Amino acid sequence: MTGKERVRRALAHEEADRVPVDFGGCAQTTIHVGVIAKLREHFGLRKEPVKVEEPYTMMGRLENDLKEALGADVDAIPPLYSFFGIARNEWKEFRMEDGLEVLVPKDFNVTRNAEGDTFMHPRGNLSFPPSARMPKGGYYFDAIMRQRPIDDDKMDPADNLEEFGPVGEDELAFLIAGLQAGKAGGRAALGVIPGAGLGDIACVPAPWMADPKGIRDIEEWYVSTVARTDYLHEVFGKQTDMAISNLERIKTAVGDGFDVAWVCGTDFGTQSSTFCSLGTYDELYKPYYKKVNGWIHANTGWKTFKHCCGSVESFMDAFIDSGFDVINPVQWTARNMDPKALKSKYGDRLTFWGGGVDTQKTLPFGTPAQVREEVLAVCGIFAPGGGFVFNTIHNIQANTPTENIVAMLGALDEFNGVH
Repeated sequence: MTGKERVRRALAHEEADRVPVDFGGCAQTTIHVGVIAKLREHFGLRKEPVKVEEPYTMMGRLENDLKEALGADVDAIPPLYSFFGIARNEWKEFRMEDGLEVLVPKDFNVTRNAEGDTFMHPRGNLSFPPSARMPKGGYYFDAIMRQRPIDDDKMDPADNLEEFGPVGEDELAFLIAGLQAGKAGGRAALGVIPGAGLGDIACVPAPWMADPKGIRDIEEWYVSTVARTDYLHEVFGKQTDMAISNLERIKTAVGDGFDVAWVCGTDFGTQSSTFCSLGTYDELYKPYYKKVNGWIHANTGWKTFKHCCGSVESFMDAFIDSGFDVINPVQWTARNMDPKALKSKYGDRLTFWGGGVDTQKTLPFGTPAQVREEVLAVCGIFAPGGGFVFNTIHNIQANTPTENIVAMLGALDEFNGVH
């Protein structure tokens, strides 16, 4: 079977010839650039600098030869612009702090302070104040809060809508080129829908904007979900209308090219609970998700992808009612996220995309034997009956031992009966 066929079987809750696998299909299922470099060396692939696909997290691009070595069944069809508003279509050399030579987008421009911290600037324009900081010895950027003083009597929802606009012809052309480039690989296509992630906390600080207005502080945003619901309803309503307008243009451009549409990366869970009540989700978020997902289901054959970390078992029915087909990363290490219970209660209605091994403890810090044991156990729970695409619990982080990743792949082969 092709990767596309395997993934489509999983989405239809049917078993395939083996468990479908995703590495690098989206910004939450990929691998740190330094780890990719070591994997390329391990597999004896051609020597070349890895491209930093997403500067925010310093996650790398998986080229076709590495995808084949990893058995990946999914191609990412990312948007043209990265998290800092930097286009991904031209590249230049960059030396990381540890000496690794990589390729970064042409407009990837940084500054450093006396302490050795690295600062990223919106759209790579060094005349703008920095919007993110990577501490010396760190591996990814943290957003810098640039919240203006808030006067509730003068708040304008338009301030939190500045970043949402129509997709440009250059962006559509980039999506089309991405689809065409991946056709020969026979993998499923995972396309990103711009602007549909309501209140995505990674986006609230708007690190791609030179001077963001509105509510841009994370704590203030969470307060606003209770204290300023009318304001957020107006933001979400207009944001949703723009997202659907963009969906219409994207559908015209790519046709049935996508198999899965990445709709939303808004996290609702912590390690032990949720960021808001189920009632808040139902009242504030669900109506708009239903509108976006409803449009996709009525006008395309794409399945809709919801990324949400943490302890969110209590939200699963609401995600389903919102029209989501896929949940990622399936963080069964969080409280009340027992994998057997998740599969039993929701496995016929949601495709679990991820959860294959713990990226907080087991994969980075465990032994190869522990990795093997965990992968076999999780696959034994999620794979029967379909509805499962293997990936780790979120991205494979910097300094993850190559031998543990090899053990993970070996366990997958063992589960699939590959010798």
